Amino acid sequence: MTEQELKIQEKKTAPPNGETTKTETYFAPHVDIFETEKDVTVIADMPGVSPEGIDLSLEDNILTIQGHRPLQQQTGRLILEEYESGQYMRRFTVAETIDQDNIEASLADGVLKVRLPKVGPAQPKKIEVKIG
Repeated sequence: MTEQELKIQEKKTAPPNGETTKTETYFAPHVDIFETEKDVTVIADMPGVSPEGIDLSLEDNILTIQGHRPLQQQTGRLILEEYESGQYMRRFTVAETIDQDNIEASLADGVLKVRLPKVGPAQPKKIEVKIG
């Protein structure tokens, strides 16, 4: 197998948020986002990241997905390396219609799935009038 036979897709780096003193490069994972009437689902490719290596946070309506892929020790001659070790990071602004207390996340086969349920419409409520 020659290098000409292999096609390499360049990784996109994630822009830093503010000033940083770290020299690490952050990669932006590829994502798909789906919306239904009930929720928004974010699916992010994070190959080689374990559940312990993921940091998912929501602050000031900003959903931050971070992951760390440790250096992999391989035997044999390296022919192609597309999955570099390092950090993954992506940020998204979350709408006010998201129920922030019920966000769920799962990781399977290097794919992170974040479910952002929407707040249901306000239901009519009967108010009891007390005597006295």
